[in-house]
Amino acid sequence: MAVDLSFYKSYLSEEIRDEGRAEGRAEGRADALLLILEQRGLHIPDDARRRITECHDTDTLRTWLSRAITSPTTEAIFGEE
Repeated sequence: MAVDLSFYKSYLSEEIRDEGRAEGRAEGRADALLLILEQRGLHIPDDARRRITECHDTDTLRTWLSRAITSPTTEAIFGEE
């Protein structure tokens, strides 16, 4: 008896995998961002922590991550958004 594996090669399956990868990258960047802020000794208000962890846009998280290296406060990483 053969098992139909065509779904795993389908467009929908690829889309699901790609979405999972992007979600994983976003989660990793959010974790890295929080780690940098913590290691720098910056206070991370609950609303900022929530904004970071709920963000799924990897480009936005990358921007915030870059800013976190020199930002004087956690709030400053968000810039003029």
